Amino acid sequence: MGKVTGFLEFDRLEEGYEPVVQRVKNYKEFVIGLNNEQAKVQAARCMDCGTPFCNSGCPVNNIIPDFNDLVYQGDWKNAITVLHSTNNFPEFTGRLCPAPCEAACTLNVNDDAVGIKSIEHAIIDRAWQEGWVLPQPPKARTGKRVAVVGSGPAGLAAAQQLARVGHEVTVFEKNSRIGGLLRYGIPDFKMEKSHIDRRVDQMKAEGVTFRTSVLVGLIPKDSKVTNDAQTIVSPDQLRHDFDAVLLCGGAEQSRDLPVPGRELQGVHFAMEFLPQQNKVVAGDKLQGQLRADGKHVIVIGGGDTGSDCVGTSNRHGAASVTQFELMPQPPAVEDRPLTWPYWPTKLRTSSSHEEGCQREFAIATKAFIGGTGVAHGKVQALKTVELEWRNGKMVEVPGSEKEWKADLVLLAMGFVSPVASILDTFGVDKDSRGNARASTDFMGGYATNVDKVFAAGDMRRGQSLVVWAIREGRQAARAVDEFLMGTSDLPR
Repeated sequence: MGKVTGFLEFDRLEEGYEPVVQRVKNYKEFVIGLNNEQAKVQAARCMDCGTPFCNSGCPVNNIIPDFNDLVYQGDWKNAITVLHSTNNFPEFTGRLCPAPCEAACTLNVNDDAVGIKSIEHAIIDRAWQEGWVLPQPPKARTGKRVAVVGSGPAGLAAAQQLARVGHEVTVFEKNSRIGGLLRYGIPDFKMEKSHIDRRVDQMKAEGVTFRTSVLVGLIPKDSKVTNDAQTIVSPDQLRHDFDAVLLCGGAEQSRDLPVPGRELQGVHFAMEFLPQQNKVVAGDKLQGQLRADGKHVIVIGGGDTGSDCVGTSNRHGAASVTQFELMPQPPAVEDRPLTWPYWPTKLRTSSSHEEGCQREFAIATKAFIGGTGVAHGKVQALKTVELEWRNGKMVEVPGSEKEWKADLVLLAMGFVSPVASILDTFGVDKDSRGNARASTDFMGGYATNVDKVFAAGDMRRGQSLVVWAIREGRQAARAVDEFLMGTSDLPR
C-alpha cells in the first residue's frame, strides 16, 4: 500500500464544480477533476484491505487498491494499464458511474470512503493527455465475422474485445452517430461526446467497422424511440453474413403513465426530450425541438434520467422545474452498519438539483389537465395526491389532492424493456420482463435460444448502469470468442 497511515491523516476530497451561474449557460462539462497531487493524497487514503470489498462492489471488478497505490507512487502509466485491464472505457465510468465501489469501501464503515471514482477520472484523463491510450490491433486475424447490434457501452466494449483477438467486427447503430444511450440519453454537461468519438477512432484503428443509420429488425412506426435509420437489415441477412451476432441494444421502451389526459400536447417521455438537445449540441438542425424556455416544467420520476431533464430544462431557461418521486423521501444519511458494503438508500442531490429544482416525494399523478380556448388540447396543469405507507402498502392520503401548473411534463420513470419487436424479429425468447433470455453462466453464457445469436447489456438484463453494460459486453465477448474458436483468452 502507499501510505500506511494515510487514511488517518487525510480527509476525502471531492471534485469541484463550476459555479451554477456559469455552467447553466452552456452544455459543457463543469466538473473540476483532481490534479495530480490531490489524486495522490486521495489515493494515500486507500487502506489496502486484506479483503478489498471495493473490488466486488465494482461490477467490472476494477483492481482498485492496485491503481490507487500506483497513483500514490506516481506511476500513472502503469495505473492506466491496471485500470484498462478490467475497464475498456474508464472515461465513461469516471464521469457517469454512481460508484458502488465507494459504498463498499472498507473506510466507508465509519468514515468517508476513498474517492475512487475521482481517482479513476484523473487516471484516464491524464492517460489521454499523455498519449498513452493507443490502438491495440490484433497480431493475427481469425477470419471470423461478428455483428454487434447497438453501439452503447455494452456493444462498444464487446466490439473492442472481439476486434483485439482478431475477429472482423461490424457494429450496427440505428441512429446517425455512435454511442447509443451514452450519446443520446446522457446530456453533454455530464459527458461531452468527444469522449465517445476518440474511442470510436481508436476502435476503427483496431479494425472495427461502424455502420450508422442502419436498423436491424423492426421498430413500430408510432414508437417514440430515437431512430434515424435510413437502411433496414433483416435478422436473417445478418445471421447469413456473420458467424455470430451479439445484441447489445438499450432498454429504450420507456415506462408510461396511462392516466386521464395522457394524450395532451406537452406530455412527453424524457427520451423524446433529451436526445433532441444532444442532437442540437452536436450540430443537427431540428424542426420543432421540445424546449422548456419560459415553461413550468414537471418531471415525473426521481432517478438519473429525471435529474438530466432537470438540468436540461434549467439550461433552456424554464420558468420553474419541479420533480416528482413516487417513493417517500429517503434519509439524509444511510445506516452504514445495516447497509455496508451494499448500495445504501439515502437522499441523493445531483448537480442538476443544485441548479434549481423543487423536489416532491411520496406523490402520485392522477390526471393531466388541458387548457381551454387557444390552449385546448395542451397540458396546463396536473392533478396529484400524496401517498403514505400503511401495512406495507402505498395508499393515497384523503384530502391531499392538489393541482400543479405545468406547460411541459416529462415522464422519466425508467425503462421497462428493449423494443419488443427487435427481439421478436430474431425469434429470441424473452424473460418475464421482456428482456432477451440468456444466462451469464461460465459455459454457454449470453447465448440466446437462436443459433449464433447472443445478447448482453440492457438488452439482456434490463435498464442498468453504464458499468454493468461494460461488464456484460466484456463477458459476452468472451462467450462469443469461445463459441467461434472453442477457447478464449479474453478475461471474464
